[in-house]
Amino acid sequence: MSKEPFTIAPAEYFEDPGRVKIAIIGLGYVGLPLAIEFAKKYDVLGFDINHTRVEELSRGEDHTREAHIDDLNHVISSRNINAKGLHFSSNKTDLNDYNIFIVTVPTPINQFKSPDLTPLLKASAMLGEVLKQDNIVIYESTVYPGCTEDDCVPVLERSSGLKFNKNFFVGYSPERINPGDKVNTLTTIRKVTSGSTPAVADLVDHLYKSIIKAGTHKAPSLKVAEASKAIENAQRDVNISFVNELALIFDRLGIDTNDVLEAAGTKWNFLKYKPGLVGGHCIGVDPYYLAHKAESLGYHPEVILSGRRVNDNMGIFIASKVIKLLINKGHKILGAKALILGITFKENCPDIRNTKVVDIYNELKQFGMNVSIYDPWADKAEVRREYGLELIDNLEDSYDAVILAVAHKEYNHIDFKKLLGNNTIVFDTKAFLERSMVDGRL
Repeated sequence: MSKEPFTIAPAEYFEDPGRVKIAIIGLGYVGLPLAIEFAKKYDVLGFDINHTRVEELSRGEDHTREAHIDDLNHVISSRNINAKGLHFSSNKTDLNDYNIFIVTVPTPINQFKSPDLTPLLKASAMLGEVLKQDNIVIYESTVYPGCTEDDCVPVLERSSGLKFNKNFFVGYSPERINPGDKVNTLTTIRKVTSGSTPAVADLVDHLYKSIIKAGTHKAPSLKVAEASKAIENAQRDVNISFVNELALIFDRLGIDTNDVLEAAGTKWNFLKYKPGLVGGHCIGVDPYYLAHKAESLGYHPEVILSGRRVNDNMGIFIASKVIKLLINKGHKILGAKALILGITFKENCPDIRNTKVVDIYNELKQFGMNVSIYDPWADKAEVRREYGLELIDNLEDSYDAVILAVAHKEYNHIDFKKLLGNNTIVFDTKAFLERSMVDGRL
């Protein structure tokens, strides 16, 4: 056998670009930007089981809008030039030519708010079928501490017939993509890395350091790297739940939460979190992974789960406020027309995963209201497939209630005078609209 790669310095290992052949498994909001950056230096295969997604990307298109299209087309066109470039496939036999596999598949929760590792374990089983001596599997999907070694590695061993840390190795480097953010991008966010042996940890760190301008932080173990990601999102979730709870209290006091936060924010060390809906694939999901692991060890996490309860109920609170405001203005609720502006989980981004806007919609519908949703960023077919809802293409003349749920920049150009009747209720969840035109806000 040729010189064993993990007994030599990473710099020497990466001297030969032809040695490094990377396959990215999963081409969503995390995998695609990663594939593009690595393809500027290495031979990269972007793999996804969704053939439609593969065809879209092969044409140089990206419905997630995470890719810089010029960068995407450049790395596609540079394929096989100087042993670097990017191509796409949904055929798993194409994985046989690669030796470093980076897994970026979703890690959702099920209806009982427990971790659903199905995509992760299926990806691991598939990779086990193509693993060869000295291959490395690096996981980026968010998991609970210990998941890589306790859940994924046994699947890799069983599927491949190879031995962990003898025939193949693993790494963990949690994703830190912020969907829709064009300032804090993949290369400008410091990356946490780790490996299953000290030598592999060095190699994984060197690999990411070659594309991450902000640098890397090499964690001492896979579990530490896994835990670091879990607490990033749990911390943010708890902080938002605090200000959401303040919004519930200040609503009863009849004062505006944003006014209070603005006043408190004049102190230098006050954390300026704002109330709102907490959705998306990270903050609204990942704390349950940490809680699941804690409970499996006999500890019931009080703070994490109480924060989740507060945040999960904000959509219902907003809907109930709208109903009360309508009643106070003399509206008949049954058959009243409501418009929700936005369904994505955040502004200026097409990502609809785990959006809590659906909670507002469902609650208003239960009161017998006719509810329409308008969102210029969301994909209509995806919304229909995921939630069974139809987005409208055009705004009508007037509504009984208008709820701004997502602060898309396009809403700055809406002529609200045409949407509002004499008695229309306007509720602003983002403190986005002029205060004089709203009846309520978080």
